[in-house]
Amino acid sequence: MLKQDQEPRTASVEKTTELWAFFRGEFVPLRDANINVMTHGFNYGTAVFEGIRAYWNADEEQLFALELLPHFERIRASARLLMMEIRQSPEELAEIACELLRRDGLREDVYLRPIIYKSSETIGVRLHNLDADVTIFGVPFGQYIDTEGGIRAQVSTWRRTDDNAIPARGKITGAYVNGALAKSEAQLNGFDEAIVLTADGHVSEGSAENLFIVKGGVLVTPPVTDNILEGITRRRLMEIAREELGVEVVERSIDRTELYGADEVFLCGTGAQMSPVIEIDRRSIGGGRPGPVTKALSRIYFDAVRGRLPAYRSWLTPVY
Repeated sequence: MLKQDQEPRTASVEKTTELWAFFRGEFVPLRDANINVMTHGFNYGTAVFEGIRAYWNADEEQLFALELLPHFERIRASARLLMMEIRQSPEELAEIACELLRRDGLREDVYLRPIIYKSSETIGVRLHNLDADVTIFGVPFGQYIDTEGGIRAQVSTWRRTDDNAIPARGKITGAYVNGALAKSEAQLNGFDEAIVLTADGHVSEGSAENLFIVKGGVLVTPPVTDNILEGITRRRLMEIAREELGVEVVERSIDRTELYGADEVFLCGTGAQMSPVIEIDRRSIGGGRPGPVTKALSRIYFDAVRGRLPAYRSWLTPVY
């Protein structure tokens, strides 16, 4: 945030003392964006969401929103899983998000949270014959988990929900109880993060992140059929690995014990960004430090999202 005596040098960026939300079709102060306790989405987890980052570039005095259109395309796809339709197109939602960020006027990294939810105020477990609405808000946001020194992870006793139970490819709010159970178990056991297996024992992902391992110079990640979220950051890192680093990328099932023998492991996602994993189940990974592939990918990724690499400007939407 701006210091009290510091004025913005870009006319389109104004100081703010209040955050805003897009709520019920209009912009309102975030403190006023409230729902009734009978709201279906609140009672039954019948909502879908996205997490979108916007990165502040101090040199350009610009806030860059990352992958706006892909995120809004994905949230509409998630909404269809719950039989929800909203009138705004992905392009319209992207413009609403930019206007929201301009109203907030923040000069720091921001996390945007769009939610499409069952807005009917009624009791009853179902998806049909219910209204849906969309809200978007943003908050200043730094690291979700460590992105430099590395984290310690535990393979959770909780299994990932199956596609035929609660589809992992949709970011469904109720489904994140699964990740919350795993994350709390790991942290209360003294670890930083959880790694969750599928019902048949293959590695799926972290509590809210996609997972990669490096073995023999090959980058390996679980396929979408192992109940993972089809991550936008995951896809971009696979592109960077192939095109920038010349690293072979393979999508296949990963056994639990492959984690212990991997040369490198890292988690990724819009919120998590890139986080090296240096220990799993009290077994050191790669000598207990981030490996060369992880570090190279991380360097390119963080330069790209802050607008420092012209080749990746297409990922970014300048807000101001």
